Amino acid sequence: MSARTAALRNTSAAVVAAAIAGTVLMPLSAHAAEGNDQALKTAMSAPVPSGPLTRGGATETFELTVTNPTGKASSYHPWMLLDHTGGSPVGRTDVVFKVEAVSAPATESAPLTQDGGWQGLFFPAGKPAQGFEIPAGGKMVWKVTVGLDKNYPTIDGDFTLQAASMENEIAKDGKSSLTFKTSPQTKPGELKNWFDDITNCQGTNGSACKELSFHYQVTGDGEFSTALATYFDMNNADGSPLSSDIQARIKVDGAWKDLTGGNGDRRLPVIPKGFGAASGDRVVRLQVKLGPKAPANKGASVLLTTVVGLAEGNTFGFSESAQKLHFNAENNTPAPTTPAPSSPAPTTPAPAGSAATTPATPASTATPSAANTPAATGSLAHTGSDSNTGLYSGLAAALIALGGAAAWLGARRRKAVRG
Repeated sequence: MSARTAALRNTSAAVVAAAIAGTVLMPLSAHAAEGNDQALKTAMSAPVPSGPLTRGGATETFELTVTNPTGKASSYHPWMLLDHTGGSPVGRTDVVFKVEAVSAPATESAPLTQDGGWQGLFFPAGKPAQGFEIPAGGKMVWKVTVGLDKNYPTIDGDFTLQAASMENEIAKDGKSSLTFKTSPQTKPGELKNWFDDITNCQGTNGSACKELSFHYQVTGDGEFSTALATYFDMNNADGSPLSSDIQARIKVDGAWKDLTGGNGDRRLPVIPKGFGAASGDRVVRLQVKLGPKAPANKGASVLLTTVVGLAEGNTFGFSESAQKLHFNAENNTPAPTTPAPSSPAPTTPAPAGSAATTPATPASTATPSAANTPAATGSLAHTGSDSNTGLYSGLAAALIALGGAAAWLGARRRKAVRG
């Protein structure tokens, strides 16, 4: 498993946090599973046909065999976890997933997403709240079909699929996984963000106003197949809510425009889909200044943070950056401001690789999570439901009733705080 991937926590949890058909369930608590025998053993046969998966191409199948070598029956609550290479979250429909019973009760399956990753569940037909009962000394077999949708991100590459259990029912020596290659074989990429080029605002006394740049850069061979949304927050240097009047602006077409809204809904311009290494660096120029209500003889230290996620689909915030700014107590008369235009700026997003144009307005004000801080929703935006809404909503409710789903928490990159 890669360092980027979450550690799989085989714990018992009150609920599963899963974005299913626009329904997001917030994890309430989690505790170590108690009383589970961890007796089951899993085995995954070689995929057929062999060879790499192509986006929108043929699927592959393998058999998953789950054996109970003990002298008493054991429940089994299947959970398939996908660990992908590359920096883009994987959406629920980006991976083709189907499970059919071979020597097991009739089975249904459902894909989920959480924390930027993909998960697949399967369960007795019509009973998503229940697991399978494997008799003493017995086994069950399923045929699992896996493939790549045409929208599987090109910035991502190969992935590993692990057979796990939501109820910690797999023995430590009974775990199994398969690695699937993707074609064409490319170098997986990631999004990098950082602040730099901090200067005093032109025409100010140097203490009350700072200008700086915020950068977007993609590595690897692919590109993001979905637009990118960025949230921009300001807090005290220790992360607590602002205790001084601090204002922010963005340079658009040579003019400064206010960044309105508070933490959680203050956004930078949306970057259209197709952003990749070939697009070059994208730079947004920002200005942070003391407002008219800031104390005249008191300094201020501000922590700027950004969280970037896909603008739709699996909108988990996957790239973060932070920067500290300090305003001295002396000579901190608020900087002069140029009046903002009376009419709102156009909301057409800037073309990839060009200078920022104007802050766009995503469909929701849900805030992506910061590193090490669980988000209430885990998403940047709500994108509506599809024809499977009823199925997934029912599955979500059933998982709550089950009370045994585990949270799969991602190890996310935190950029170093500069300044």
